[in-house]
Amino acid sequence: MFTNSETEQQVAEFLLQIKAIKLQPNNPFTWASGWKSPIYCDNRITLSFPTIRTYIRQQLSSAIQEKFGAVGCIAGVATAGIPQGALVAQELGLPFIYVRSKAKEHGTGSLIEGEISTDKRVVVLEDLISTGKSSLQAVTALRDAGYNVAGLAAIFSYGFDVAEENFKNAKCPYVTLSNYNALIKYAGEKQYISEGDIELLKQWRESPSTWGQ
Repeated sequence: MFTNSETEQQVAEFLLQIKAIKLQPNNPFTWASGWKSPIYCDNRITLSFPTIRTYIRQQLSSAIQEKFGAVGCIAGVATAGIPQGALVAQELGLPFIYVRSKAKEHGTGSLIEGEISTDKRVVVLEDLISTGKSSLQAVTALRDAGYNVAGLAAIFSYGFDVAEENFKNAKCPYVTLSNYNALIKYAGEKQYISEGDIELLKQWRESPSTWGQ
């Protein structure tokens, strides 16, 4: 995990400022999985803000170099990881490919779009980590195709125990710019949320699949 506290706080601040992250402990969202959640994160919104987009691109690039060393390619995860991955690949001067959520149903039937040699070390780029399931599907697809996946980088992680376990089992190290703990700390300090809200948010993180039922 990335441990730069200044970056964690700055990214949390940006995401809250532009409402890429919304906190509604008393009026929860419903995720596609059916989970009730006091938080909703859409990091695509960062693309509309050039200063924030640049900061995230630069920090992801630095984190990747620090965590994984010499890298030969960036692979974005469809769909939200594609623009972020392309920006990072441009920053690092590297080739870019991306992984579809499922194989194309026409033409070549490709699952992986782009062309690089499989001997290059690849870092997968994702915008958000929840359980890690979709991210690791992309990692598996790349490995099955013969690519050497060094690990994964993302803007934000909810920090679920299940995600930690999933990445560990997949033997896939990962790095994120910010995380749930840093977000809640900043949101509390800057009074985006009340003390009571903080407690609700902590309870959700402990048991997200049953919270609010």
